[in-house]
Amino acid sequence: MLWSRHTVYRDRAGGVVIRAEHVQRWISLASSGRRDEILLRAGRILDGGTTAPARAETVVPLGAGTGELATACRRLLAETAAAAPPAPAAPGRTERSEKPKRPGRKGKRMSLASWTVLACVVGVVALYAYSAATTGAG
Repeated sequence: MLWSRHTVYRDRAGGVVIRAEHVQRWISLASSGRRDEILLRAGRILDGGTTAPARAETVVPLGAGTGELATACRRLLAETAAAAPPAPAAPGRTERSEKPKRPGRKGKRMSLASWTVLACVVGVVALYAYSAATTGAG
């Protein structure tokens, strides 16, 4: 689920950034500069896909379990969501964009390239059959 709805990458400083375009938020995990600590930062994704500066951050001990780390991440994302008004949807974007259908056309038609490939395949099969028939009969 994480990979299908989120983008994960490394930033320039070597930290890990997780972007969630569907909720317009990002969160990053990086070294805090102190031994055995992780710096968590969260912020918004602005219109156009750029990231806003972090709105919330905290430091978590490196020895903390995944449950404590997940709790801290959820808290930061909740603070980020509460601090900012909901981002409006991009104009002109819909859940699923479909091409307008042409009137009078039923089903899909094969393109010229598809017909050419099909003709080549039929020609190769016919050539093989002819070659097998002539060499086998002689």
